[in-house]
Amino acid sequence: MTRNMAVRSGEAPAAIGPYSQAVRAGEFLFVSGQIPADPASGKIVEAGVAAQTERALKNLGAILAAAGLGFGSVVKTTVYLTDMERFAEMNEVYARFFGETPPARATVQAGALPKGALVEIEAVARG
Repeated sequence: MTRNMAVRSGEAPAAIGPYSQAVRAGEFLFVSGQIPADPASGKIVEAGVAAQTERALKNLGAILAAAGLGFGSVVKTTVYLTDMERFAEMNEVYARFFGETPPARATVQAGALPKGALVEIEAVARG
């Protein structure tokens, strides 16, 4: 039986609670929700949803890379937005990170996100 292994990247913000940035379970990688925090300072990017989406996805990409994977390995994401009126802004940036076959996705509105973020993105990758 294979044990689950934590995956960490110094290029993404450290976890702000008792959880791993990601966990590899067999051929799957489960990436915890990534907020738009700067990896060096841990502070939220002070900008709108587009810039925050880009930072969150860069953080996600750093964790994928630490596991030897890329955005093409992602099979499912969940996007949390504090304001669904900003869906189009998020979606435009999100589309740039995934190729011709984007992963399955759910997008939901959340009442609040950690550190006052406007967006958070979690993912499941295979590889």
